Amino acid sequence: MVNLIIKNLKELDENQREVFENLCNEKAGYYNELFKKYSKDLKLEVIVNKSASLYTVSASLDLKSKKVLVAEEDNDAVAAATKLFAEFKKVVKRQYELERKDYEYKRKR
Repeated sequence: MVNLIIKNLKELDENQREVFENLCNEKAGYYNELFKKYSKDLKLEVIVNKSASLYTVSASLDLKSKKVLVAEEDNDAVAAATKLFAEFKKVVKRQYELERKDYEYKRKR
């Protein structure tokens, strides 16, 4: 089971908060499906920071073997989150497959 934690949500504008939360909840559903047979309860942390006009959105997931962390910067927080989750999906899936040792039985011999 994956628990979603969103930190520093107050740094977003009022109208962006709801859109950002809906996007994060939608993407967290994918990780719930991916890790439904995982033996450890996971926390998906999404952190928003604003400096001047740039938003930095970072996401982390603490798996058994290592902690996966990805960050993205953009002028729009929702656009940064969209790019972040696209990259984060690839990185997490690759690490999960390494833990399951998928690369061994998928090798051509």
